[in-house]
This record gives sequence, C-alpha cells and structure tokens, in this order.
Amino acid sequence: MGTHRIVLDMADRRPIWAMPAWVPERIRAALPEEWEVVIPPVESDGSGDGIMRAAPEMLEAVRDAQAYFGWGITEAILEAGAGLEWVHSAVAGVGKSLTPRMVESPVVFTNSAGIHAEPVAEAVLGMILFFGRGFDFAVAAQHRRAWWKQPYYEADTPLFEMPEITVGIVGFGGIGREVARRVAALGARVVALKRTPPTPEDAALTPVGGGASLASRIEVVHGAEGLGRLLDRSDVLVVSAPETAETRGMIDASALSRARRGAVVVNVARGNIVDEAALVDALASGRLRGAGLDVFWKEPLPAEHPLWSSPNVLVTPHVAPVTHGFWQRESDLIVRNLERYLRGAPIDEWDNVVDKRQGY
Repeated sequence: MGTHRIVLDMADRRPIWAMPAWVPERIRAALPEEWEVVIPPVESDGSGDGIMRAAPEMLEAVRDAQAYFGWGITEAILEAGAGLEWVHSAVAGVGKSLTPRMVESPVVFTNSAGIHAEPVAEAVLGMILFFGRGFDFAVAAQHRRAWWKQPYYEADTPLFEMPEITVGIVGFGGIGREVARRVAALGARVVALKRTPPTPEDAALTPVGGGASLASRIEVVHGAEGLGRLLDRSDVLVVSAPETAETRGMIDASALSRARRGAVVVNVARGNIVDEAALVDALASGRLRGAGLDVFWKEPLPAEHPLWSSPNVLVTPHVAPVTHGFWQRESDLIVRNLERYLRGAPIDEWDNVVDKRQGY
C-alpha cells in the first residue's frame, strides 16, 4: 500500500497561536503506519477567517494529499489537491473558504466552531459586567485623575445586578450556549435564538463546573417571531451567530430600537451582522447604555471611526478567542474526526461538518 498524506498548514506566525510540536506528533500517533504528516516550511495566519495564501511549497505538498488542515483554504490549494477528501479549518468562520469550487466539490469540510466558545463566552461576561458595574465610568475618571462618584449615585444609575436582567443571545451555537451557561448561573434570564426549532434539551444546560439544570432560566426561540420576542425582552443583546446571507445586517436600526431602553449590545460574532451606523446612532442618542465590540465591518477599525471616541463603547481588536487552551481543544477535535475518517464513518457521525450551502 502506498503512502497517504495529511498536510498541516497551521504554523501560525502569531506566537499565541503557534502550533506546539506535540500537535503534529499527536496526529501522527493517531495514524496508521502508511500515513505521513507533511508540514511545509510556510508561515500562516489564522486572523479572522484565516489570511489564506497559496505558497508554491503548499501547492506541491497537497498534490498527493488526502487531507488538508489549515486556517481556511484557498481555491488554488483545492485545485492543486485533486485527491483531497477532507479539509479542516482551524477557524470557525468559513466565509472566505466557501468559494464556488469548494461548495460544488465532494470534499468534506469541517471547521472549528465551538473551539473558542469558552474564552469568547468569558469575554462576553466581562463586557456585560464592565457596563453593569460601571467600570466604564471608572476608566474615564481614572484618565482624568478624578474621584468621580456621580454616575454611580444618580437615582437612574445604569448599574445592574445579573439577576435583574434578561440576556438575549442571537445565535445559540457553541458560543451562545457557553454564554447562556455563565450568565444564567449568575442569575440572569436568557432568551436565545437558534436557526432550527428548539427542543427541551436545548435549555437543559448546567453551570460551568456542574450543578443543577439552568433550564428554568433559559428560553430558546426560533424564527422571526422568536427574534422579536428576544429583542423586546433584552437588557443585554449578545450577537454570536455565524455570518450568512440571512444574518448579515440582521441587527439593524429596527432591531436595536426594539431592545429595552438602556440595553447593552455585545458583538463577538462578525462585524457585518450589526449595522454599525445604526449602532453609533443608538449609542449617541442615549437609547443604548453601551456596546462591547470585538468585531467590526472593517478590521482593523479605521482610526477615524466614531466608535473609537464613543464614551460608552468598549473596543477590543478581535481578540475574544485568545487563549492558551486552544491547541488542546483543537487537537482533540482533529483526532476525533480523524478516527472517524479512517474507519469510514458516516458524515453525520463527524463533529463540525460545514453545511457548504448554508454557510456554516
């Protein structure tokens, strides 16, 4: 039997995402003797949906490969790898990878949706508490060296405790579920929107670390009517949906106007799901309490953008997923699917298979 090949194109140039030496060794250990793991000497970059290139070394490596693992995939690599049967992306977003060639090809495409769920959910919780406990006032006062208690002492101070609020979560996938687990465990009520009709099991989450079911605090909704119910009840609106033709621009001026007055908006999904101009207007008018934003229509966020100077906005530069725990979870996912691939398991048994026509 000849040699079979997996190409690893995950040598990320960013130190926090650099692939540890034990990762390819773990993958090699899961393979039969006739398989090889090839790592071409080319730097990659998993920023956003992946900054994808087609270096000559990579094109040569994939010519005889059956599987390719990278930060997304280019048309050139897919064309060069005529024998590819499985492509895996180490990022969750797949928009750049879903070229016509990929959509029409028989190649199985998996992504890393949910791998970043824990750190992103903790970033969301931090953003909620940033506004809920008035840390934005503290940061502003500290910059002025001012002992400024006034916004805390006002009769209508916007401070809140978690059991007082309802958190609307647009997108109840891996990140949305982890957000729900954390905020519901702290006493908040949750209304979460998913693409498919909900089942009783959707709300049967337990707190991080274990404990009783949080189902009594979590309501899962579906469709346009469900979105309307979520918006009408939201004190905090969390956007964690994948970017698709249906979600692009869905949180527009009308949607923002339906959230409760004084609501906080948090976006950790993709920038173009939220209408930025409408968000800027809602923040400037005082209708919204604030916004915690990790993603934007254009990244890097242009220096002249009004979000930089908005006093009630927390900007983070698309870093919510950053964590030292990534490679353990990522390699766990790869090895689980590798075992299924090698034994020819049906695709519905695999984890994270992308519906190439739905876009996630």
